[in-house]
Formats: sequence, C-alpha cells, structure tokens
Amino acid sequence: MSKVKYYYDSETLSYRKIEKKKGRKLGIILLSLLGTLLAGFLVFLVYINLPYVETPKEKSLKRELANMELQYELLNKKMAEAENVLSEVAERDNNLYRVYFEANPIPEEQRKAGFGGVNRYKNLEGFDNSKLIINTSERLDILTKQIVVQSRSLDEVSQLAEEKEELLAAIPAIQPVKNEDLTRMASGYGYRTDPFTKARKFHYGMDFTSPRGTPVYASGDGVVSRADNNATGYGNHIRIDHGYGYESLYAHLYKYNVRKGQRVKRGDLIGFVGSTGRSEAPHLHYEVFKDDERINPINFYYGNLTPEEFAEMQKQAQQENQSLD
Repeated sequence: MSKVKYYYDSETLSYRKIEKKKGRKLGIILLSLLGTLLAGFLVFLVYINLPYVETPKEKSLKRELANMELQYELLNKKMAEAENVLSEVAERDNNLYRVYFEANPIPEEQRKAGFGGVNRYKNLEGFDNSKLIINTSERLDILTKQIVVQSRSLDEVSQLAEEKEELLAAIPAIQPVKNEDLTRMASGYGYRTDPFTKARKFHYGMDFTSPRGTPVYASGDGVVSRADNNATGYGNHIRIDHGYGYESLYAHLYKYNVRKGQRVKRGDLIGFVGSTGRSEAPHLHYEVFKDDERINPINFYYGNLTPEEFAEMQKQAQQENQSLD
C-alpha cells in the first residue's frame, strides 16, 4: 500500500493531501532510460578508446622502446663509419703493404664473407622491431669477422716487415774498406790476368788496395762462420753467414778482430788488411755468395757510396787488368 503524502498549506493553516500527477511517473521513467543510455554510451566510448589510453607503466615502456630504437640507429651509424674505416685499411693492406712485402692480397670474398647455414638470429624473430635488431646484429657479426681477418693480416704484415728489416740488415750492402782508406780499387769481378802465372782467368771477387793494418768492416749483419787460414790461397780470411742465402768473404788479412761463431753487425770492425796467402801486395780480396754461388760484389755497395762514387768504382771494376791474387 503506497503511502499518502501531505503538505502544509499556510493559507488554510491545514495539511492537504498531495495529489500525484499522471505525467510525472512517465517522466521519471523516461529520465531513467535516458540516463541509462547515456551511461552506456559513455562506457562504449571508453571501451573503444581503451587501446589509446596509456597507463604510467605503458608510457614508461614506450619511452624505453623509443630510446632503444634511437640507440640502434646510432649504433648502425657508428658501424657504417667503422665499415668505411675498415674498408680503407683493407685497401691499403692489399694494394700497399702486401705489394711492398710481396705477399698475396686477401680476396674480397674472404674479407666480406657472411654466415651461411643455420639461422643464427631465430631467437630474435617475432618482436615488433625484429627486422631492425636482426639487421644490426648481422652487420655487427660481419664487421667483427672482418676486423678479425684484418687483424690477422696486419699481424702477418708486421711479421713480414720484421723479416724484411732483418733481410735488409743482413744483405752485404757496404764497401768493406772505407774510401778514405783506399789506395785504389785494384781489380774487379771478371776475367783478369793472374799475377803469378800471367794467364787469363776468372777473378771471383774485388780487390781493394790499402796499407797493411787498414780496418776491414762487416758488410752486413750475420755470424762469423770462419776465421782461419785453412783455405788455399786466401791466407787469413773471414767468412760471414748473413742468412737468407748470403755469405761474404774477406781474404789476405793481416789479423782478425772476431772469432768463429761471433755475431756481428754491418759496419763492425772484423779485421785488418794484410797480404797473407796467395797475394802479391797488401790488399783485401772481397767476395759475395748467394745460395753458394759467387756473384759480383759491385751490386752490393748501395749502403755507403754516392751515385758518383759508385759510377767511378764501376768504371774501374770493368777494366780488365791484373789482379793482386
């Protein structure tokens, strides 16, 4: 049973019964329906826009993702710079260093080889930025491999440089008697008249005339293999093994300044000019060997002669005169 409601009428000073209006109930119902529809519409709007509404955590993750993409972009730029530098080093390596040291260049396919076979980046697939991550990882791996190849190549070049330096120091490259100590360059390499038999025979060295006791110097780095007078005709003589197939011989010495087995450097004092053995006058008989074959010593004075001095020596050496031994 519905409650009857009254209101106080101040004019009549009495309570009067509140009469319900017929349209009021319908208005309330319509207003309720309208409120429900509006609330539903608002819920619908929130629902469809929910993916665009970010929580604080989502905003933080999004910032981290953007920063990661920026870092990958910067890393790719740095790798591009490293690739350019490595390319220039490889160019110099193949066309300068290896050419100078007579080494075979490294093939381009070996320098820039990738990684075939198994998919090395499968665990990086399935992410929003997988393509970026995989591409960067692959470039980094290839760059690392190229650096390893180039590093090994430079190690090899360094070794070749050390060997080249040792070779250049070992080659007999200076005149064994200084120009200021020379009386003259008496005889060169080739056919000469024997001073004892007067017969024409091949002279395998060069004769430098100097007073007895004139210093004789090693023409290259090496080890003294002989310092004795047990070879026919040479008298007191020294042999130096320079390595790389080179050997030098210094004959008719007055006395030694080295002993067998001693290591010497180019320019070291090894003995003194004399006239021992089969010799007509004080002089140094000098020979150079390559792979046990005698060769013309005149080709090995580039270390201490000027072009003019060398030309004069060459002129004298070509004269077919009488040797001193």
